[in-house]
Amino acid sequence: MPIPKGALVVSCQARADNPLHGPVYMSAMALAAEAGGAKGIRANGAEDIAAIRAVTALPIIGISKVFDDRFAVYITPGFEDAARIAKAGADIVGIDATARPRNGEPVERLIARIRSELGKEVFADISTLEEGKAAHAYGATYVATTLSGYTDETASRKGEGPDLELLEALVAALQVPVVAEGRFDTPDLVAEALKRGAHAVVVGTAITNPREITKKFVRAAEARNP
Repeated sequence: MPIPKGALVVSCQARADNPLHGPVYMSAMALAAEAGGAKGIRANGAEDIAAIRAVTALPIIGISKVFDDRFAVYITPGFEDAARIAKAGADIVGIDATARPRNGEPVERLIARIRSELGKEVFADISTLEEGKAAHAYGATYVATTLSGYTDETASRKGEGPDLELLEALVAALQVPVVAEGRFDTPDLVAEALKRGAHAVVVGTAITNPREITKKFVRAAEARNP
């Protein structure tokens, strides 16, 4: 099931230290996002994906976060990780498609296996134009700006808001849908991304993480009333 052009995709994820962690809460979050008009969901882990699939027909970008101190890549690093989330109900498999070392297949082989063996589309999270071009060449269905600011090469961008320059460069260079993701925390930024050619925009924390949203308001209140 493809991601519609112009769609808002809501990332429904919560780490283990978050009070909303777990499939019950994430499936409810996905339903709330759908009720608000979202046209797709991004979710992590087979349990959350299965719970979300049970309550919505929206396209799901599934990822599997596997943390390993030896490797920087943790978003669906290997084929078995991809197979689990595909079986759970993901329509599209999201992977880290950066050039960094990983505990799994090389990016080109991972994309090929997901496409041929699982029959799933691939959503490639990248951080640079070169990585986006490579993911396209390897057969990724979507290329997303997700990891700009989160790799050593692009770390300086993390505090600068979303990487609209990378978005524009990818749109100009690639013949696949380019998705804007990463620090799109206001409706105006979502609109700007679509204006600059994004096929869709993924928003996570600004919608689905009440703890971080609360912190933002508290910081503003404390700055006003020291």
